[in-house]
Amino acid sequence: MTLQPRFIQIHTLHSYPAALLNRDDAGLAKRLPLGNAVRTRISSQCLKRHWRIAEDRFALSTLDVPMAVRSRGTLEFMRKRIAEAGVSEPLAQAAVEAMRKAGLVDSAGKERAGDDALKTGQAVLMGKAEIDYLVGQCTNLAKEATDEKALRAAVAQMLKDEKKNIQALKYGSGLESALFGRMVTSDVLASRDAAVYVAHAFTVHEAQVENDYFTVVDDLLQESGELGSAGIFDTELASGLYYGYVVVDVPQLVENLEAIDRKRCFDGSTPAEKRALAGKVVEHLLHLIATVSPGAKRGSTAPFDWAKFMLVEAGDWQPRSLAGAFQDALPLAPLDDGAGAIRTRAVDRLSDEITKMDEAYGATLARRFLALDPTELPNAQRLNLNDLAHWTANAIEQGAC
Repeated sequence: MTLQPRFIQIHTLHSYPAALLNRDDAGLAKRLPLGNAVRTRISSQCLKRHWRIAEDRFALSTLDVPMAVRSRGTLEFMRKRIAEAGVSEPLAQAAVEAMRKAGLVDSAGKERAGDDALKTGQAVLMGKAEIDYLVGQCTNLAKEATDEKALRAAVAQMLKDEKKNIQALKYGSGLESALFGRMVTSDVLASRDAAVYVAHAFTVHEAQVENDYFTVVDDLLQESGELGSAGIFDTELASGLYYGYVVVDVPQLVENLEAIDRKRCFDGSTPAEKRALAGKVVEHLLHLIATVSPGAKRGSTAPFDWAKFMLVEAGDWQPRSLAGAFQDALPLAPLDDGAGAIRTRAVDRLSDEITKMDEAYGATLARRFLALDPTELPNAQRLNLNDLAHWTANAIEQGAC
């Protein structure tokens, strides 16, 4: 049976020993109560950020898609660009202040004073195409309106007149927003629906944490013959096998990248070439999900791991997580009790969950997986990472799997 890859579902298992992957406001490892045990977790925001900024052969920045700028200082960045284009500093300042007051980045249009005059309350995500357009518009207006009051009025009117054009530029709001969406409170910019949904990763067993007590040795004190330290500290470290889950909404991704209505993604009027970029993006994303590790305190914990298991499912049914396989935490049993290694037991749990779901719903999904250990999954073919990523990209481009 030929299936449309409307949704790509990605399930992973990663193992991290003695690491602080994601901290809460108290500096402790983030936690999640689930089923019969508290687990350690990695937030989706943390995972997405590391995938976005990764620098390797599969970095998102290596794709032929403009990136974006995420900052509280975007207006200041635009002010500098306008000034560099030959506009006087007072007029450049007036232009961006007018954009702020007109609701470009803050629907409340609140004015600030001093050094905070151009800072936004939250980081704003804007595509380079959007920034270039607005910088160009303000630069041109400044050539005609040569006093600050006139320029402020002209910029406000421009944002009102060009609102539809600016909102149409959401397709130029950068690869980050094409993947993970953009929610804005602006009266001018347009929000953007995410095409990639990322769950918080969590340990398949109960939380394993320890308070790491350490000192910093004072070299000069030691040389003088004294015993002492430059400081005594402690931090929390956690170890665990984490289940991760990611969903790619392929029609939404194609719409975000190609400005094609999602309803036309797989119909005959849309050639395969229009899905090729989406396939390439997902191919890179699979490599990033498998090999890029999050983590604070990298210098002292080296929290780097590649997926021990990755399952990719493609089909046109609504997505469903396999997190229910770990509603009851896996017991941390010793290896000599016959229960087997914990990651083997985790894969067995996933396989059993898939079998039960297939029997209950009869859902037909195309499946491919990679695994370090000998294992079998229902209706799934085993591949290495390169072949797995290529298979997924090809399914998206061809519109069939």
